[in-house]
Amino acid sequence: MSTQRLRTGNRLTGPKDRPAVKKYPARRFPIQSEIQRLEDELNAFNERIAELEDEGHRSHAVDVLKANALDFARQIDELRGVLVESASKR
Repeated sequence: MSTQRLRTGNRLTGPKDRPAVKKYPARRFPIQSEIQRLEDELNAFNERIAELEDEGHRSHAVDVLKANALDFARQIDELRGVLVESASKR
């Protein structure tokens, strides 16, 4: 019998009880909108990974999901770096 894990937030950002992030209009803030889209996809991947691991899956599919989740996290970090660079140039 496996123990059910709490599935709140994603593994990188922690619980969902953190303050809500403002939604930015896509036309005015395209980088923030892309970050939000990637974070939503990352959350979906992490939820699916947690479900599969709770069910005891140790398959190649879980490894692929983890690799994709890491790729989304990397893309989010890169976009956040662009925001920091542009803010420091002002």
